[in-house]
Amino acid sequence: MDERLQAHFEERGFKKQTAIQAAVYDSLAAGKTVVGIAPTGSGKTLAFTWPLLTRVTPGNGIQILVLEPSQELALQTARVMREWASLLKIKVQSLTGGANLRRQVDRLKKGHPDIVVGTPGRVLHLLDNRRLKLQHLKTLVIDEADDLLRDDTQAVVEDIERRTPLSTQLAFFSATSSKQLSQVDVIFGRDVVKYDVRKQDDSRGPVKHGLLQSRTMAQKAQMLARLSKTKNFRALVFFSSIKTLHYTASRLKHEGISSATLGGRQRQTEREKVMRQFRKHQIKLLLTTDVAARGIDIPKLPAVINFELPQSVEEYVHRTGRTGRQGEPGLVINLGDDHDFRDLKKLLQDTAYQLEPLTIDRHLIKDEQAVKDDQKPDETVRHENSRRIQKAQHRRPDAVQKSVHRTLDNFTKPKKKHRHKQRKNKGIRLKHRRKSQANK
Repeated sequence: MDERLQAHFEERGFKKQTAIQAAVYDSLAAGKTVVGIAPTGSGKTLAFTWPLLTRVTPGNGIQILVLEPSQELALQTARVMREWASLLKIKVQSLTGGANLRRQVDRLKKGHPDIVVGTPGRVLHLLDNRRLKLQHLKTLVIDEADDLLRDDTQAVVEDIERRTPLSTQLAFFSATSSKQLSQVDVIFGRDVVKYDVRKQDDSRGPVKHGLLQSRTMAQKAQMLARLSKTKNFRALVFFSSIKTLHYTASRLKHEGISSATLGGRQRQTEREKVMRQFRKHQIKLLLTTDVAARGIDIPKLPAVINFELPQSVEEYVHRTGRTGRQGEPGLVINLGDDHDFRDLKKLLQDTAYQLEPLTIDRHLIKDEQAVKDDQKPDETVRHENSRRIQKAQHRRPDAVQKSVHRTLDNFTKPKKKHRHKQRKNKGIRLKHRRKSQANK
């Protein structure tokens, strides 16, 4: 590693490289095409940033292009790379959809970046309009490759790759494996070196996977409100449907719960504002989708909530990977009924995840079995001390003995007789009464 990078590495308090960072460093620095698979939160962004920066010559055009599946992840990656690239006087620029196109083009002309981080759609659009030139490109990084090499996005990535020089180095990084990742040598016609360190990686902290009973959407929204009132609670709440997300957001807003949404047709400035507020603990619940929150790094995130359960193991891995990063403890809460939990357990039967029933007791999230086993509810120290003082006072020999004589306990209050009014044929009875009075 470069001396300046090594000095910053020590300033940041890093003690050693993670498994994926150590595995791919030499191959990337040597210009080889690499596939890196490692768990979420294991430092994949820095794994390709450190070795690739040593291959960049400042001021010699765009030499590294990084593709990300979402705007948030592209901005996050650009921010991380910019921190380390600035030490070597290397410029980094982000190109994402949702941002002002004209400003991005102006920055490309005036800024002359050496590294570009963007989303496939915006990058291809600029290539088609000849606003982005890649004749000096040395490396193309495809981050979250299991997501980008899928369906229509794969065609866009392949189109971008065809616009690069033949000598361009390729790098693929992902948290899960897929059929496309195993065939990148055939798809892109390159000799590939593969590193899978999922078993060797120890960067993940202890994460508890729990189940909370709630059947309908209204019950789930109510459960979110209860969870938000627990101590020091913050969570990413995942949805599969945008419609359900907006419905839940409106319910939480009506109840005054601190929450916000990430995804849909939001502008880039709105998304950046929401992420900034969530990182500063100004928002408790951030409602999002798999696409919008893909790869997002939120330091020390306490929990992840699956409002709608994932339909694949890959989705579950990427969702739950937002918590328990860099050795921090985490919590995953799955909402649903017995039928949903049975399907989820069947889906995860080949994994190492252990799902445990949870409950909320006195604003604390606890194991359901532990609450059942505990005969007495938890009491505060103040209540315990006051009870002990009262018992000690009663046991004193000089204590005044008090007794109450209940001599009137056997006497009961007489029942009041209820008079039932006869309202039937009231008009006829009134007519006869008036007639009898007239005869008198």
